[in-house]
Amino acid sequence: MASPVVPPRGMRDFLPHEKAKRERALGVIRRVYAAHGFDEIETPVVEDYDRLHAGLGGDNEKLAFNLLRRGLTQADLEAAAAADDAESLADLGLRFDLTVPLARFYASHRAELPQVFRSVQVAPVWRAERPQKGRYRQFVQCDIDIIGEEGILAEVELIAATLATLEALGLEGCSVRINDRRILNAMLAVFGFGEGEVAPVLITLDKLDKIGPAGVVAELRDRGVSAASADAVEAHFAGGIGGHVPLDAEAMLAVLPAGVDRAAVDELAAIGSALAAAGVVGSLTFDPFLVRGMGYYTGTIFEIEHPEFSFSLGGGGRYDGMIGRFVGEQVPACGFSIGFERIIDLIADEAGEEHTAVVLVHGKDVAPERLLTLKSALVADDASRVRLERRTKNLGNLLNRAAAAGFTHFAQVSETTSSVADLELKPLA
Repeated sequence: MASPVVPPRGMRDFLPHEKAKRERALGVIRRVYAAHGFDEIETPVVEDYDRLHAGLGGDNEKLAFNLLRRGLTQADLEAAAAADDAESLADLGLRFDLTVPLARFYASHRAELPQVFRSVQVAPVWRAERPQKGRYRQFVQCDIDIIGEEGILAEVELIAATLATLEALGLEGCSVRINDRRILNAMLAVFGFGEGEVAPVLITLDKLDKIGPAGVVAELRDRGVSAASADAVEAHFAGGIGGHVPLDAEAMLAVLPAGVDRAAVDELAAIGSALAAAGVVGSLTFDPFLVRGMGYYTGTIFEIEHPEFSFSLGGGGRYDGMIGRFVGEQVPACGFSIGFERIIDLIADEAGEEHTAVVLVHGKDVAPERLLTLKSALVADDASRVRLERRTKNLGNLLNRAAAAGFTHFAQVSETTSSVADLELKPLA
């Protein structure tokens, strides 16, 4: 028996109706982002290996697909094997996100860009993930970023544009959880964690939604952190972590341990106040244990959640330290990404605005020039799409496939059909 012919694991083909739905959604996303003043850019699918593995991408760097250098010799392979250094054979890699390429793009074109640059990137990325439901090796990211704005205006614009986009896509009930890495780091210091413990502790805290407070404390103890620090976390959980807290300074301070600097708290409150005053639709809440896994975040972090789903629908945050590594000076930056592959299955499968898309069903003896003349006339008469289909024995199956592909009408063409006026357009119901 022949083996099934399928795409590589973690990658997918899209049938015409699936591709059409994705493009409609991407069109909405691009339209709303553009309306909010963001400009779309494009970067290469590959970047230099050293740039992709410069410590900017966190754990995603381990998932990068690397490309071998051209012209490798047997001696090169033997030298790499002897040194146990396979990475030396690669000089490029497929991008694993759009943030590292954006940082490189900004460094390359800074002189040509405005002082505050608002960018859109909608493009595929690649990660050597273990494929599972909702997690692919190739997937599309939809990012908006603001570079050069150090105040909360960046966060306010990003959150407003993202919520407006979700609303335009028909995703109701979405909310944004927000935190600040400065608050999170201050909490860990108050709990007594040393600097060397922060990274593994954050990994554990990031699992809070999945394993609960008891699971987090148990894992912290298994990691061998100081007993006093684990006890402090357990005591904090026992006192109630506050759940979804309004972006009000006093309400946020009430769920934080004593000793946390309130400067970042006040900034979050200001973000909430600005969005509320502007009438932005959507709920924002403070989550003191929101982590976001990327190590480059330096300030505010946020995630999109929906009451019907346990996973986030996107996220982002402030990463002021990244671009400075390319340009040699500090440049503030903040971004927000919609999880396109997660939302595409949640939005309505609608054909979009009304249009007339026609299938001309013809016999094999109808002359090609007659068919092309009819097709051209329909296109000139504002039909959005026209397709020629040779009549089959099972006309019902043919018409069903046409309807699934988004066609709205059909007409039969015979050898005596001389003009569009002779066509009897019938709806595909």
